[in-house]
Amino acid sequence: MSQSTESTTESNPFTKPGFIIAAALVVALIAAAVVIFLLPKGQDTAQPAPGTAASANPATASPSATTGAGKSVCGLPGSQETALGAAPKSKWDLLGTMAVPSAPSTAGPGTVGKDGLRSCFAQSPTGALYATANIWAASFNGYAKQVYLELSADSPSRDKAVQAIKEGKDVGSATSPKVQIAGFIIHSYTPGTAVVELAIKSADGGYGAFSTSLLWEDGDWKLDMPAAGGGAVRQISDLSSFIPWAGV
Repeated sequence: MSQSTESTTESNPFTKPGFIIAAALVVALIAAAVVIFLLPKGQDTAQPAPGTAASANPATASPSATTGAGKSVCGLPGSQETALGAAPKSKWDLLGTMAVPSAPSTAGPGTVGKDGLRSCFAQSPTGALYATANIWAASFNGYAKQVYLELSADSPSRDKAVQAIKEGKDVGSATSPKVQIAGFIIHSYTPGTAVVELAIKSADGGYGAFSTSLLWEDGDWKLDMPAAGGGAVRQISDLSSFIPWAGV
């Protein structure tokens, strides 16, 4: 049975302030605008161009983008692969309330800090996917500040976020609905840059999607934070354009 636009919008967690704020904190800085496509369940949405939410800037890409894959900072081997056409077989752990993929000896995370923050991923499409999943789970489960400070690539956007943290602004208090990873698309990949879009599913069965750019920096995948206004979260009706992938 189809639902009305009004009732779907009211029940859809991806349109609620908590989720919007949490997504904005990670993808588009504290004060960035987040674009939400308010469509009822069952209505198709247009597929965005690769990297819509956070496309990497080639000028800031790591030199490794042209030199091939290498070992990560914790020794994980790289790969010459440039695409991922099927869901990787993954062990899943809980990071807060979200299930995240884990392959410590191959894709990562190779390092889990005393505070629980997970980092060090392989220079491969699978490593980039695992990094994206873990970065978002961390940001949604109390690690927003650490994501800024430890898991973000050098950029003016990161500098602004770090300055805000130094000034005592709270970048981690926003809460989001309980969501789980449901699928992915790797829009583009080189050894130095990647654009990964994750689909997520809410407790009531609704779907959302967000695209994230990564840069290979200091032997690990780091979040390439866009300028204010560069982030986008969209509601999707199903997983037809994604590769299904979930831990729960």
